[in-house]
Amino acid sequence: MSDYNYNLTSFLTSAPTIHHLPDDVGTEIAFIGYSNSGKSSALNALTNQKKLARTSKIPGCTQLINLFQITEGYRLVDLPGYGYAKIPKKMKIKWNNTLTQYLRFRNCLQGLLILMDIRYPLKDLDKKIISWAQKNKLQTLILLTKSDKLSTTACHAKLITVRQEIKNSRDVIQVELFSSKKNIGIHILRNKMDSWYLNPDHIQNNRSIPLTLI
Repeated sequence: MSDYNYNLTSFLTSAPTIHHLPDDVGTEIAFIGYSNSGKSSALNALTNQKKLARTSKIPGCTQLINLFQITEGYRLVDLPGYGYAKIPKKMKIKWNNTLTQYLRFRNCLQGLLILMDIRYPLKDLDKKIISWAQKNKLQTLILLTKSDKLSTTACHAKLITVRQEIKNSRDVIQVELFSSKKNIGIHILRNKMDSWYLNPDHIQNNRSIPLTLI
């Protein structure tokens, strides 16, 4: 049983940059990943709400930092998806600045959820985020999404492969299977988030190592 009632999560605000976000207090956990990684679906599955986060068959719909409040002072953050090739370079630069500034300078960020389609894990930008999180000692959970698309055997083979790839980062990074359709990994996600919310580590907020995604 989770310590927080994620079903009560509600939309709080959207912001084009970190300068438009609410005061940098409380505790935030951020969802990040490629545009088609299933971030919105994961948010909806986590909160047991079908329309809390916008989902679309068209990648790149999340262009703002979207904040959701679980209860006072405890928030979820849906960051703009990265890696969508069909957007103008100017927009890519804007998204890069939005993502990197949030990750580096938002002090109340306590945990990072990296979502990767299990069929295509560890793409270049995923690796950059993982490496950056490890160097900055930011607690991270990698969710291999859409695991309902593969057989159980294939899923576990992918899981082992990804865990082996990040074996040098296991002190701060965990990898698990996830499916919003089949509710695979929901309890693991909630338990991990509970631990971050209950034990915020403000020491890790000095994320001095820069990050570039383009």
